[in-house]
Amino acid sequence: MDPKTIRRGMRENRASGVSFPRRVRRPGGGRMRREDETPSLVEALDDLLCDVTAGDPGSRMKWTKRSTRKLARALRRQGFRIGYRTVARLLHRRQYSLRTNRKCLPGTQHRDRDRQFRYVVRQRHRYLHQGWPVVSVDAKKREMVGNFKNPGQCWRREPRKVLDHDFRRNALGVAIIYGIYDVARNVGYVVVGCSHETAGFAVAAIRRWWLRSGCHDYVGARRLLIEADGGGANSSRTLAWKVALQRLADELQIVICVSHLPPGASKWNLIEHRMFSLISENWAGEPLQSYGIILELLRHTTSESGFQCQAMFDRTKYSTAIKTSRQTKATLKLRPRRILPQWNYVILPHKPRHKPSN
Repeated sequence: MDPKTIRRGMRENRASGVSFPRRVRRPGGGRMRREDETPSLVEALDDLLCDVTAGDPGSRMKWTKRSTRKLARALRRQGFRIGYRTVARLLHRRQYSLRTNRKCLPGTQHRDRDRQFRYVVRQRHRYLHQGWPVVSVDAKKREMVGNFKNPGQCWRREPRKVLDHDFRRNALGVAIIYGIYDVARNVGYVVVGCSHETAGFAVAAIRRWWLRSGCHDYVGARRLLIEADGGGANSSRTLAWKVALQRLADELQIVICVSHLPPGASKWNLIEHRMFSLISENWAGEPLQSYGIILELLRHTTSESGFQCQAMFDRTKYSTAIKTSRQTKATLKLRPRRILPQWNYVILPHKPRHKPSN
């Protein structure tokens, strides 16, 4: 037929006013989706992504370094009939997205980056298999307490009025938010401080988590794995962090194993996209007017996967002018790992001193 004839027929159909259905098949017809036909497919895909996922702490956006074709091949090796387009559709449903290149200075990516990632994953699986606690720790962005604008939106009848400038003199204080994420139990624990983000504050937060939850959830566990990034209060180069961990190990009489993420890889820390992103989404558009409001918002942070969060307020004033002496450094019972010892080390507890009996 001539194209002009087809266009004339289309115009006559539109002029007649007769409506034609847009779909040929009835709803529900056709082949079933792969995830409906094989329910274990989504779980297998999540298992492939659990150790190669990064996320933005300010949103639920996630990304992975594996391509859809590599994921499809890995699933086919497990016996699933699936193509890379189906994998892409499932990733979009799981809130993954394509990411563009990011410009950075040359030499910022460490040459041992991938090697450290593989070691961290092996350590994590070993501890989880043995039933030992594994926590991911980090400090969230410092927040000013007061009637200031908080990024995001929330449902209201009228917009909420806040101060037009975020001046420090108008704030009630600052909120130092340090989080501990329990990988095995999918539970978060947050300590809100009001002074400074120091190594003492970070280790005190870990100590609170252990005395409040860890020792009860992992009865009899004598080892603890801490996954942290390489900067901030838990920096791999800070001696005060290791000294504070030694005191904690001596007090609790447990072996503390620490693995730091390589430089420039903080977004791959599990706490960033499994806990901090949920917190940012929960209090989006809510002014953090007081410490009580911050604690309530933290305690009401949940997710569909069963995540729950506990929060406590730490009123202790932590000083930033603490220097570590050589004598204190010599008392460290620190054992560097054979693989990348600058990022992986074990802190052993000293034997407790028994008081002589009278």
